[in-house]
Amino acid sequence: MAFNIELPHVGESVTEAVIGKWLKAPGDTIEKYDPLVEVITDKVAMDVPSPATGILTKIFATEGETVLMGAVIAEMDTAEEVVVAPASTQSATSSPSASRIGTLVQGANVGPTGGAFLDTSLSTPEPTPATSDAGKGISSGSRSSLTRKKGFSPVVTRLAAEHDVDLDSLIGTGLGGRVSKKDVLAAVEHRRVSASTSYPRGIIAEGEDEIIEPTPIRRMIADHMVKAVSEIPHAWSAIEVDVTGMVEWRTANKERFESENGVRLTYLPIALSVVAGALRSNPRLNSSWLDGKIVLKKAINVGVAVAADGGLVVPVVHNAADATVTELAGVLDGVVPRSRSGNMTIEDVRGGTFTLNNTGSLGSVWGGAIINHPQAAILTTEAIVKRPVVISNGGNDDIVVRSMMNICLSFDHRIIDGAEASEFLQSVKSGIEAISSDSDLR
Repeated sequence: MAFNIELPHVGESVTEAVIGKWLKAPGDTIEKYDPLVEVITDKVAMDVPSPATGILTKIFATEGETVLMGAVIAEMDTAEEVVVAPASTQSATSSPSASRIGTLVQGANVGPTGGAFLDTSLSTPEPTPATSDAGKGISSGSRSSLTRKKGFSPVVTRLAAEHDVDLDSLIGTGLGGRVSKKDVLAAVEHRRVSASTSYPRGIIAEGEDEIIEPTPIRRMIADHMVKAVSEIPHAWSAIEVDVTGMVEWRTANKERFESENGVRLTYLPIALSVVAGALRSNPRLNSSWLDGKIVLKKAINVGVAVAADGGLVVPVVHNAADATVTELAGVLDGVVPRSRSGNMTIEDVRGGTFTLNNTGSLGSVWGGAIINHPQAAILTTEAIVKRPVVISNGGNDDIVVRSMMNICLSFDHRIIDGAEASEFLQSVKSGIEAISSDSDLR
């Protein structure tokens, strides 16, 4: 039986990926879950496994090509009976269907990527002819209005048509010299600048300046950061929190906690527990803007930003508001090292509804983070520092040394106003300041 293999959906915020390298060629016999092709998105770099045992017959997407999620990238012959579910839009909290070809990505080898996330709705193009790296299996197929022209991706073809750009005149800077969306936008900007002035603009490299060619991952991060900032009207708010009690509790319980649970006790699971609880009582912060409407997310899935060698990684802690501090510490103890070593799974990055960014671990004391599109907000917990604080005591003001931490919120002003942002911040503040050395945190 012949069936089409689709590029798997990583999550609602990712709509396209770059084909990195085909690991199999037409004619190869493949076992179910064998690595089939390497793909790169703004969230993960992963090996897509074969959804069945059989023979790879055709390849439709070439290496270096940008392809829409859900698009057909190859064809297989198999003796297995495979039920293909009809395409449907998945919410951020829904699990991928195991019956959908190309959606099940068990055993994927996932590497670190990150950045702000793209969220658009595009139709899936018809497959177009492609040749594998091994030079075998040139296939034939029809082309629609969104299909590739001379190997150009649907996104590039459509963008060029919108701005009347001749793709044949461009020199590609993408993988394998392919023309990327960035190249088209650069051509549009160059034309605009040329029409308004004859003087050159931009940064000129000269002398001993070093020019670095961004990796595909860094290019996608850059594009999606621009997307997030240009589409989301960011607003910011910040307050200081007295974390003396939290520091004392961790100091008093660290050795016992780690001995009993076998995981490190940092401040992150404590803060995450409080933030998740605050999201439950402030649902606007756990939402998205979609087609002019506000979507309140039922699940509270908090992404935790992690710095890794390949870029920013945002693994997701699912149903964080229902977990104890001990459970959260266990989850983080597993997912953070996986993130840094490049061994995340699709489940690790799926379905985030809010992001917690622990920039304090980097020494930051104040910052305004970029929201992870299409989420509504991102909170940064800054460095804990000791400083003198005025405390009112029975009508008298005393100056004491306390452990203080700033928390900074970036929020989508289409969804959240200053009053709602302040309510959320005060909820987090009161939750953290309620912790003392004798608190029963489990």
